[in-house]
Amino acid sequence: MPGLACGIVGLPNVGKSTLFNALTSNKAEASNYPFCTIDPNVGVVEVIDERLKVLSSLSQSKKIVYATMEFVDIAGLVAGASQGEGLGNKFLANIRETDAIVHVVRCFESSDIIHVAGKVDPIKDIEVINLELQYADLQMAENVYTRLEKQAKSKKELVAVLDCLKKIQDHLNQGKPVRSLHLSQEELELIKPYPFLTAKKVLYVANVDDSDLPSMENQFVQRVREYALNEGNSVITICAKIEEEIAQLDHGDRLQFLESMGLEETGLNRLIRTSFDMLGLITYLTTGEIETRAWTIAKGTKAAEAAGKIHSDIQEGFVRAEVIAYEDMVKYQGRAGAKEAGKMRAEGRDYVVQDGDIMNFLHNKRS
Repeated sequence: MPGLACGIVGLPNVGKSTLFNALTSNKAEASNYPFCTIDPNVGVVEVIDERLKVLSSLSQSKKIVYATMEFVDIAGLVAGASQGEGLGNKFLANIRETDAIVHVVRCFESSDIIHVAGKVDPIKDIEVINLELQYADLQMAENVYTRLEKQAKSKKELVAVLDCLKKIQDHLNQGKPVRSLHLSQEELELIKPYPFLTAKKVLYVANVDDSDLPSMENQFVQRVREYALNEGNSVITICAKIEEEIAQLDHGDRLQFLESMGLEETGLNRLIRTSFDMLGLITYLTTGEIETRAWTIAKGTKAAEAAGKIHSDIQEGFVRAEVIAYEDMVKYQGRAGAKEAGKMRAEGRDYVVQDGDIMNFLHNKRS
């Protein structure tokens, strides 16, 4: 299973389901880990990385294993969701389990697709969803506070948690998301058991019409960009309708179709890559005859901890890591050539792994 998940939210008729269908289309390019649906509203998607194909060719690998992400289609979010409108409470619980939020916003006019509020206003749409998430957080903060307040009479260590929850309640009551509240590292640890929705990072996906291709810019998109900038969040533009069509094509036809549209890559690739970056993740690579694989880690992860991603025994028995930069591996045509050119480094357990490092871990086997 992937180590990270993004919840896709948005009002009805904004293109959210179209985008999710495109993401989880089983015609999308895949090798040994096809895009698959685990649940009706959960899809596992590969993070396509061209570097793996190059390394696989050098190592004559039998298979390629890409890093993966999970996308959760959060349906039923409407005004009043936090009060149980639509399927609100059920789906708000689903978002709590994700690492970040992908918020799809309608940025196109269409007489064929009726807007839930009667007119296209992306900022109002964003605020409807954000308000529901804030309401749900406030409700959770109040419920947890009430429960812990009783326990704090005998457990004095809960007083600090209560103080932190009170600070969060006050912030939410001002209409502000938890992510904009400055909390110390200690406070962040205290509230870890309580996954506040508005504490999560948000990526806005401005869904445009095919008439806006290839620039994918219009007045609605500009307004979303300004809004996101004020929040410190990111925006990417996508035409979900076109993405769904592209996802049904074979790889060769897809490239031709993109070219005819004046596009260099699919919006889905941009979405996956941006989500990955937003969560502060990188990949290190392993390669050999059996497989070439990407391993997902957080930026700043040290070598021994990275080794644990493969197996806990490797972390425990860690001796050293042999590291080759991807560019050197390609330049010298493989591990042997890179080693001969003096480009293989021996690194200790505290080495901070970089994106694209090709790692080989030496370890003492447990008896």
